[in-house]
Amino acid sequence: MWGCVAKGKTAYSCGECGAQQPKWAGQCPDCGAWNTMIEVTAVSPSASRSSRFAGFSGDAAGRGVTPLADVSPDDVQRVPTGISEFDRVLGGGVVSGSVTLIGGDPGIGKSTLLLQTLVSLSAQGKSLYVTGEESPHQVSLRAHRLDLPVKGVQLLAETQVELIIAAAERERPAVMVVDSIQTMYTDLLQSAPGAVAQVRESAAQLVRFAKQTGTAIFLVGHVTKEGTLAGPRVLEHMVDTVLYFEGDTGSRYRLIRAMKNRFGAVNELGVFAMTDRGLREVTNPSAIFLSRHQDPVPGSVIMVTLEGTRPILVEVQALLDESHLANPRRVCVGLEHNRLAMLLAVLHRHGGVMTYDQDVFANVVGGVRVTETAADLPVLMAAMSSLRNRTLPQDLVVFGEVGLAGEIRPVPNGQERLMEAAKHGFKRAIIPAANAPKKAPAGFEITTVTRVDEALSKF
Repeated sequence: MWGCVAKGKTAYSCGECGAQQPKWAGQCPDCGAWNTMIEVTAVSPSASRSSRFAGFSGDAAGRGVTPLADVSPDDVQRVPTGISEFDRVLGGGVVSGSVTLIGGDPGIGKSTLLLQTLVSLSAQGKSLYVTGEESPHQVSLRAHRLDLPVKGVQLLAETQVELIIAAAERERPAVMVVDSIQTMYTDLLQSAPGAVAQVRESAAQLVRFAKQTGTAIFLVGHVTKEGTLAGPRVLEHMVDTVLYFEGDTGSRYRLIRAMKNRFGAVNELGVFAMTDRGLREVTNPSAIFLSRHQDPVPGSVIMVTLEGTRPILVEVQALLDESHLANPRRVCVGLEHNRLAMLLAVLHRHGGVMTYDQDVFANVVGGVRVTETAADLPVLMAAMSSLRNRTLPQDLVVFGEVGLAGEIRPVPNGQERLMEAAKHGFKRAIIPAANAPKKAPAGFEITTVTRVDEALSKF
């Protein structure tokens, strides 16, 4: 039984070189790194060798080997969660035996979404909610506040992994939520819950249990002040899917982005709205990210970004203002800061437009974070629109990558971007020449450009 694991000896391993020591030290004696010794379960070399060669014989040498051509990809069965945007990010639904790690800022909606998911999946099989941070009473209050039918959801308030796995073996749930992995601990180690060794070992036992029993497990993870998942980096390698909650807690919109997915596309985006009844999916994200102005305004341009397999229309804004500082400010929200500096250098060198005396502010409306290079040309167009105080047409979309030589480079899925723009009523587009479609959407006027100066000539 999982709950009767004998307590093993512990050692301390260096996170840099992997050397093990019987006692903790501030500096690794092998590589000299400071504060890298973490607690691990000690394994004797003889035990390691015996387990490695246990059961090895000529008859068993090829046991379990299967030709890849004989493995059918249709064996992966997906169970829809009943939340379409969550299914999109997961790759189509929940896969048996999969382990999904969900991270995000406190109060952004992780527990709310997973509770809604469990309630929906409980109609198709047993589900278990393991809470390590909240009491059963608090979970019940949330469920009743959201008016969820929780009749089929089992609840367990426990933080010891061995006891959780023992209870899961008795209940045999199809889906299990562990909230959160930072509160879990294993009796094999002496360190406190939340320590690197505890998080890693607890996650390893839960992953092993998921693979052996076919239980789909969702792990809730804390994030650091930089916005990355807390705990060891190996935690993201052990799980099958890593999801990040994005968005301001003061805004009603939440974004879930897939950073890793062994069962679907990465960088897929799910959009939700926080309501008094929990998270509700937004099936048409372009409608909420587009703030149609009553009259055209300078410094605003619409671009089509690609999030996973979905094209989304977002508004890119730029504001250039005369600076009285020795070093003018370059501020980005939703864009990469270094890329903005590069684009301004290209604008000066190949467009003849100087911004060394201007404070430059760039923003993507709606809290979206755009990382792809298709935003290069829209940022330049918005900056020029603000600098010249000239408006761009409201029915115009722009996308394209800008190179250091001043060339406009193509971006993937140009045809899909144009179709999305046409679906929302746009009539004109400025795109790279290499993205020119063979057949443009009906009534759509397309202008192709190959150099930065060509795009700037529109002003």
